[in-house]
Amino acid sequence: MSDVERRYQVPVGVEIAAGWSWRLLLIAAAGGVGIWLLRFFSEITVAVAIAVLGTALTIGAVDWLVERRVPRLLATFIVVIVMLAAFFGMLALVGQQLSTQVDDLRANVVEGISQVQDWARTGPLGLSDAQLQSWIDEAKSAISTTDSSVVTRITAVGATITHVVAGFFIALFSAFFFLYEGDRIWSWIVALFPRAARERVHSSGQTAWRSLTAFVRATVIVALTDALGVAVAAWALGVPLTLAIGVLVFLGAFVPIIGALISGMVAVLVALVAQGPWTALFMLIAVVIVQQFESHVLQPFLMGAFVAVHPLAIIIAIAAGVVVAGVVGALIAVPLAACLNGIVRHLAETAREFQDNPEELPPEPEPA
Repeated sequence: MSDVERRYQVPVGVEIAAGWSWRLLLIAAAGGVGIWLLRFFSEITVAVAIAVLGTALTIGAVDWLVERRVPRLLATFIVVIVMLAAFFGMLALVGQQLSTQVDDLRANVVEGISQVQDWARTGPLGLSDAQLQSWIDEAKSAISTTDSSVVTRITAVGATITHVVAGFFIALFSAFFFLYEGDRIWSWIVALFPRAARERVHSSGQTAWRSLTAFVRATVIVALTDALGVAVAAWALGVPLTLAIGVLVFLGAFVPIIGALISGMVAVLVALVAQGPWTALFMLIAVVIVQQFESHVLQPFLMGAFVAVHPLAIIIAIAAGVVVAGVVGALIAVPLAACLNGIVRHLAETAREFQDNPEELPPEPEPA
């Protein structure tokens, strides 16, 4: 090698870094395009993802009915109808309790605001009536809007309702066909891959499905436990909207860490408004006890090592889900992380088995 070639030779470290850089940039670009497509077709992708979660929860019931000689089509209809009845039944219970107790809660809110005003005047702040009235007037002016903005907001709400209704029916029909002929759909997806990769794709998909099913069922049990614990505590303390609080805690438990925290704070806030600070303190203690029991007893026992995901990974997954798809993204992010965790474990174990038994390696493809 001449002196000129040696002088202008690219260092090995720079060459390796450049190779990794363009590959990482290509992966990031592909991921960005994938996220953009998911967001662009969010009405479809989110609905299908929710349908997959519902299928993972109820597929066992369909299989149980089929084992009892019930035709699979009829078993699917029965499970879907029961699932819809449970969903709308919860909404009806919440609506009924809100209609009967919202007047009392409104009166408590008004009384609480009056107490805050009295404290602001007579307490350490020493505010005058004129200052309080000026702040109230500023709040009213901030809340008030023009007619055009009201019309715009009503139009946006109408569009949102339309999207929600469309997504609901997409999720409903998707869940029905996933329950009825999910095996055929999965076989078609596997057939899209090259023949040499189909076996690993199929085994990875089975592993991901087992992880998802175990995760969803365990999450439902944890959510029911949280809802019962918080609702019973609210009932014992005389807090209104007990059923509504229980349903909110149940739904919030499907978003680990953040959902339980927010729903628990709502229960404490209702207790504060309705019964005062001491009741709110006892409600907070009850919520903390329930969540600690969930975190240290139920989660490790039900989830196990097979679907265990590190808390840091859960927080990052939830944050990414919120950025991509809002609240629904946060709901889907953790089950997706559990599936990816299961797939990575499965592929790592498969690679280790091939290293231990080289004769089991698939044959090399013949040259063209």
